[in-house]
Amino acid sequence: QVQFVESGGGLEQPGGSLRLSCAASGFIFSAFPMAWYRQAPGKQRELVALITSSGNTRYADSVKGRFTISRDNAKKTVYLQMTSLKPEDTAVYYCNAYSGNGPVYPAYWGQGTQVTVSS
Repeated sequence: QVQFVESGGGLEQPGGSLRLSCAASGFIFSAFPMAWYRQAPGKQRELVALITSSGNTRYADSVKGRFTISRDNAKKTVYLQMTSLKPEDTAVYYCNAYSGNGPVYPAYWGQGTQVTVSS
């Protein structure tokens, strides 16, 4: 069964850094682009960053230059290194495989990991 387990969130001050991890299982991880999404209170889930199976990356304008997505196919894990955090980065962060039109497994979202940026 497809599963995503996100971790690494927490409370951080503005300007700080966090590294999120997402362990995936139940599908051929190395064959799929992977993406991080986030959902802030009262807002729709949005795409933050994605990485193709060959390592090409793309970022939302709001995080470009501050966040870095990476993957370890041997560990079936995708990471999101977040730096220069801002209060508007506060959200629950999720990962999923990415199809080009959106998440490949929309019925299998993990529990997410809460990121709170506040002084």
